[in-house]
Amino acid sequence: MRRALIPLLTVLALVLGGCGLESSSGHFVHAEPADGERPLAGAKISVTSKSFSEGILLGKITTTMLQAAGADITDITNAPGSMSSRQAMTSGAADVSWEYTGTIWVSYLGQTETISDSKQLWDRVREAERANGIEVLTPAPFNNTYAFAVTPQQKAQRNLRTLSDLFALPPAERKLCVDPEFQSRPDGLGRLLEKYQVPLGSGTPPDSVITMDAGVVYSAISGGTCLAGDVYATDGRIRKLGLELLEDDRKFFLPYDGVPEVRSDALKKYPQIADVLAKVSRLLTNETMQELNGQIDIEGRDPADVAATWLKKVGLVR
Repeated sequence: MRRALIPLLTVLALVLGGCGLESSSGHFVHAEPADGERPLAGAKISVTSKSFSEGILLGKITTTMLQAAGADITDITNAPGSMSSRQAMTSGAADVSWEYTGTIWVSYLGQTETISDSKQLWDRVREAERANGIEVLTPAPFNNTYAFAVTPQQKAQRNLRTLSDLFALPPAERKLCVDPEFQSRPDGLGRLLEKYQVPLGSGTPPDSVITMDAGVVYSAISGGTCLAGDVYATDGRIRKLGLELLEDDRKFFLPYDGVPEVRSDALKKYPQIADVLAKVSRLLTNETMQELNGQIDIEGRDPADVAATWLKKVGLVR
């Protein structure tokens, strides 16, 4: 996988050095600043993102916001594979992207220590990323971590509030739906069940766990195929289907707080980037992300249009 990224990055660098790179995801919406201020006038900034819906959405919010602030934007959002956007940042081919504290800690820094406190994890990844030439800005108030969801009816009927409540039920009553990645990853289902003292086999019969595609888990919970299932906390289907999340009361899951990242050299050259992005990030709650993600994944809207419409709605651009 790493070898495959080398030619991609080489092409990216060559194109950036020439006439500019077209957005891999089509376009971003140009807008005017709502306050009339252009603190980034004359700045040249490249923005990258991952290729899943939320990643593209965050990239489009960023491109529109920075452009409205006066920057000349090179849009390289929707990079194929999360490591492509990461390579673009570490190589200097891109200046700005969004990441998750848990992803940085585990996937990029290779750490295995579980840090459940959001502030502590942010402090650790911020310090480590500076050695990579990247500044991790203040997190937004959304956390796209793993979670377990149930229907409101089941939550009320079985008096479920926490994962401890869920795993206190008799095994025959707690049918679980999980996606293949969560079932197989080292910090996934097996470790979770051990943390809650219902290990797979002795505490949780294998036939009480159903493996299915990640996108199907949501409808399986809603339709009663399983009592609970693993979901991403900011997924739009949670809101659309009216599902509710159970509290991880034993603090098993790492925080995956959304954070803007900026190349250190770019931030030194254009320090106003931090102020511009702070106006956006403080508004991005879990509920907001669920709503915006749902407009993309459920309603089929273009991420660039969703981003611009929301920025106008909250009064940041016009």
